[in-house]
Amino acid sequence: MASLAIVGLMVGLMIGRLTAPDPSVLEQVEVTSDGLVVWFNNEPRTHGELVDGSVALLFEAEGKAQKGQLKLNGRDVNWRTRLSDGGLLLTVVAARPLLGEWAGSEVDDRWRLEIHLREQ
Repeated sequence: MASLAIVGLMVGLMIGRLTAPDPSVLEQVEVTSDGLVVWFNNEPRTHGELVDGSVALLFEAEGKAQKGQLKLNGRDVNWRTRLSDGGLLLTVVAARPLLGEWAGSEVDDRWRLEIHLREQ
């Protein structure tokens, strides 16, 4: 009886593993003329805020820490990704306060999130 229970448990775990969705993974970050384009293997849950003139986006995803710079109206804007307790955090900061808008869409079986920035 115990061996039947163990076999049933193992089969249930295997089926659950096969039907579970793949975790979202950050694949690349591209710099555009007015912001960033962030690519994932599939759509992550996203939470974004404007915090004291910076843009912060938290993705329920995995990825490596990265950083870079872009020009917005001739001024430097810094961005970086890092792992946090809630997932992958993308922050965008500049010397002047920023406003940001973001929108995602599926492109070629990948998730593309466009982040458009402007000065406040």
